[in-house]
Amino acid sequence: MSGVVTGDAVVLGLQPARLPSRALALLLDALVVWAVYLLITFGLALATASLDEAARTALSIASFLLVLVGAPIAVETLSHGRSLGKLACGLRVVRDDGGPIRFRHALVRGAMGVVEILMTFGTVACIASLVSARGRRIGDVFAGTLVVRERVPAARTSVVPPPPPWLVGRFTELDLSAVPDALWLEIRQCLTRMWQLDPAVGQRIAERLADELVARTGTPPPAGVPAAAYLAGVVGERQARDARRAFAPAPASGASPGASPASSATSASASSPSPGAAGAVAGSVDPAPSPVEPRRSTGFAPPA
Repeated sequence: MSGVVTGDAVVLGLQPARLPSRALALLLDALVVWAVYLLITFGLALATASLDEAARTALSIASFLLVLVGAPIAVETLSHGRSLGKLACGLRVVRDDGGPIRFRHALVRGAMGVVEILMTFGTVACIASLVSARGRRIGDVFAGTLVVRERVPAARTSVVPPPPPWLVGRFTELDLSAVPDALWLEIRQCLTRMWQLDPAVGQRIAERLADELVARTGTPPPAGVPAAAYLAGVVGERQARDARRAFAPAPASGASPGASPASSATSASASSPSPGAAGAVAGSVDPAPSPVEPRRSTGFAPPA
């Protein structure tokens, strides 16, 4: 992988194209371009038979520049670095920062390609590509471009081997809360790559990881269980617990996760008063006083 840094300081993992794939793509492009050039030359020879020698020479030079130089530049510009040969080989021309190329990049590559590909029959381009750490030719160096592989084979996903059937369910009471994530990662890598290691080396690594796991859990493995089988059994138990936790039914809405039905009923009965209590409370409250009627006027005034 090539450490290509974008303008946002992001490192891209791009795989540069090497000389064999680039040579094959160049050969396919050259066959197509030369076939088109020969057809155009033959047509011009028939169409300009009545012209003088100078006119035919000028037309041949113009067709050479337009077809062998201008056509690759136009194709790379319009396709953003994918010519016919590169498209067939799964290659693409990008900038040094991983972005798509533009006309100026294709122009510099095409102009330098006349010297290092057409005039020297690709010798200079092959030597430069072999010397460069990322397989770049002189045109790529001057243009600030890089040819990368687009079709990279996908990495094989590694699966942790299942524990032996006679170990399934024997670690249900094991406390795994003190095991750090780094140790889980080491155990997973050891189990998935055990077949790639030497048997003696793999056994030593498994025994070391088993000792660290016993130190974290405080429970020794069963007698006679190999270290690799013990690690596989513990990892299987951890995966089973994660699966149960992930697919456990969600608690009912309105109730706390740890609340029981009895406590919910008790809180509900305490919050709602009974009818007798409501009547007692209502009876203990004094009724509102009735309004006092005003006295009627009789026309009699008391003596002073």
